[in-house]
Amino acid sequence: MRLAVLKERRAGETRVAATPETVKKLIQLGLTVAVEAGAGAGASIADVEYTAAGAEIGTDAAATLENASVVFCVQLPDPAGIPKGALLVCISGAMADKQVVAPFAAAFIDLAAMELLPRITRAQSMDVLSSQANLAGYRAVIEGAFAFDRGFPMMMTAAGTVPPARVFVMGAGVAGLQAIATARRLGAIVSATDVRPAAKEEIKSLGAAFIGVEDAETAGQTGAYAKEMSAEFRQKQAELIAATVAKNDMVICTALVQGGRAPTLVTQAMVDSMRPGSVIVDLASDGGGNCAATHPGEAYTTANGVKILGYRNWPSRIGVAASTLYAKNLLTFLTTFWDKDAKAPKLPPEDAIVQGLMVTRGGAIVHPAFADISSAPHAATEAAAAPAAAAQPEPSDTGTSPASARAVESETDAARQVAHSSALAEEIGTDSEPPPPEASAHEAETGSVPQQGIEPPATSAAATQTQPLQQSAGPTRPGNRKPGGGGGGKSKPGKQGVGQPKGDAG
Repeated sequence: MRLAVLKERRAGETRVAATPETVKKLIQLGLTVAVEAGAGAGASIADVEYTAAGAEIGTDAAATLENASVVFCVQLPDPAGIPKGALLVCISGAMADKQVVAPFAAAFIDLAAMELLPRITRAQSMDVLSSQANLAGYRAVIEGAFAFDRGFPMMMTAAGTVPPARVFVMGAGVAGLQAIATARRLGAIVSATDVRPAAKEEIKSLGAAFIGVEDAETAGQTGAYAKEMSAEFRQKQAELIAATVAKNDMVICTALVQGGRAPTLVTQAMVDSMRPGSVIVDLASDGGGNCAATHPGEAYTTANGVKILGYRNWPSRIGVAASTLYAKNLLTFLTTFWDKDAKAPKLPPEDAIVQGLMVTRGGAIVHPAFADISSAPHAATEAAAAPAAAAQPEPSDTGTSPASARAVESETDAARQVAHSSALAEEIGTDSEPPPPEASAHEAETGSVPQQGIEPPATSAAATQTQPLQQSAGPTRPGNRKPGGGGGGKSKPGKQGVGQPKGDAG
């Protein structure tokens, strides 16, 4: 069986879906791996490194895709040229534009959208949103520190003392927690906000001060997901946030809603209240931005001297590390569903992970979130293509075509998928609280389910508390999620897993 790794063609995309390390392990599964020439250039991986790992180098996309049964990508590719029956594994971004899945169903391409991965324990190591959001949070602080014209740590010299920078992080999801930890390492005084009570202890465990309105309404926020807050609460919260933003040197926004417009957390009035030289880092720029003054895809300085960094695709700004983690996510996914006897992927339609991320299968759209997309033309195409597929099976070690085997396996998949209660509404910001992590579909960080990458919706990402803006030396608790630290049952920004709040920008 042949696995193809394509070169990314979207502007600014530096990541690649496989590294020499994962190529070696894919070959050990019995796969022949073909990597398109130049695919790893953005991640500082030369073609010779892939060749040394045992991969073939395809001169172009067509040569790489020839006879491929599995295709690895970062972003959703053009379906043209991908063989019928192939399994495509990537970040689809389909929640933002559901119509993009129809051509893949029509072409009989089985699309596995990794950002829709359900939040269950055994899926932690496949969680692309968390892995990418974690790096985005780190990169946000590094980029912000570079743009900041004063020092981050307090420095005492014979000429005088340089005061430490004050950093305010809005949203304590995966990206937010990593941003807190990184800013603290650089010596800044850090404060953060999140509407979920559980986030308060996580923020304090990293040495940051918690800023938030604490009342009976916030006490009712249970579980890993934030619920819609009342207008009265939002007003109190807005007043506190406005005062906090004005006092800080840097504001890092991380609330990205998968498939929806990012909530506005920093208004134009708040931007105007900041001192010249202050910096706003907007990780939600792909969704329009959490700051009203953000220009998505741009970095600029406002009339009052505030620098706003609104770059898109933050994980790609740290392409080497992002590629390493993403490639491991995909390797784990394929390995988990690998049939050693058939030497082919086996995706049981009743499996929770398969139900959560399979969007198209066997010529049909099978994910409940895309049920409104018409698949009638696909059914007609499927009937016409079935004889041809049977006449030209792709041979495997067992004499059965892997693509044909998946087609047979998926005959009842559509019905089973529709029955699956994936509850994706929380990923695009509904008023009701989603089901617990073990039962819910993958939340939406690259902005969030509690995980890649995505922070809570507008009202949930900017929770606040009436505590002073000063550095807190809150103790580290074994159960708290903390980058680079040990932990009990809760996960850390540096380690994907259940317990990470959904909605990180990724």
